[in-house]
Amino acid sequence: MAPIDIDTMALAQLMHRWPQVLRVFIDWHLYCIGCPIAPFHTLADSAREHGYQLADLEAAVLAAINNEPSAASPPTARPRSAAIDAGP
Repeated sequence: MAPIDIDTMALAQLMHRWPQVLRVFIDWHLYCIGCPIAPFHTLADSAREHGYQLADLEAAVLAAINNEPSAASPPTARPRSAAIDAGP
């Protein structure tokens, strides 16, 4: 089987083609499911926006696609956006 190229695929396309990756997005607290930006963002965009390591997120997504257990587990603490802590 040819390697799966998920690097350039939009998140909406990724979730539509492999619905099993939805569990990864839920476990990682990524709010990409149903997001209006999902047709335009890639995994790299999502990892950057949420403060996660791209390699870890890719490993978890690929494991889900291949129906394998993932060595990359969701981070225990979700990074906080700078905007949340910004004052008035």
